[in-house]
Amino acid sequence: MKSTTRRTLAAVVTGVAAAVGAAASPAAAAGAIPVPVPLDGAETALGMELPEVTGELPVPTAGAPEGPRYVEGRLLPERTLPRLPVHGGLPGVDLRQPLPRALGDDFDHAAVDAPAAGLRTLTPGLSLDAPLTAPNPGALGLPTAKLPQAGLLAPAVQTVPVADLGVGSGL
Repeated sequence: MKSTTRRTLAAVVTGVAAAVGAAASPAAAAGAIPVPVPLDGAETALGMELPEVTGELPVPTAGAPEGPRYVEGRLLPERTLPRLPVHGGLPGVDLRQPLPRALGDDFDHAAVDAPAAGLRTLTPGLSLDAPLTAPNPGALGLPTAKLPQAGLLAPAVQTVPVADLGVGSGL
């Protein structure tokens, strides 16, 4: 293959990769992808008003883990297996349901709006210590034996979900 052909092929592959990256970045930047549920055809076929449903699916992103922290007197770092932060969200939904005069003439629709809520999590981690101490100058620089230590760093989940319920005419 000639060098000009290789350069042209490399330029085309680079352009395609840039176009795919540019197309994928708005969805990742938004944090949630809207998912409409099309019921228009069923509404027309049945001749009645059906609920309007849309949803949101969160896009999880992994963060950078905290690095190991070295502590004096230990052979292994404090967080041997660090916890990994993952940011995402709970799925959201927007539902509008017709209520044909169930609550009177002024109330003919009910709506539930639960937007995608932010979700922050930390995966479990592990902290270990070896069954030996650091070199002991009193024992000619040799380590001494001790009981091994193991600790589990608990996972964490943090979110604040919100939902609105409304009843009215023609929501």
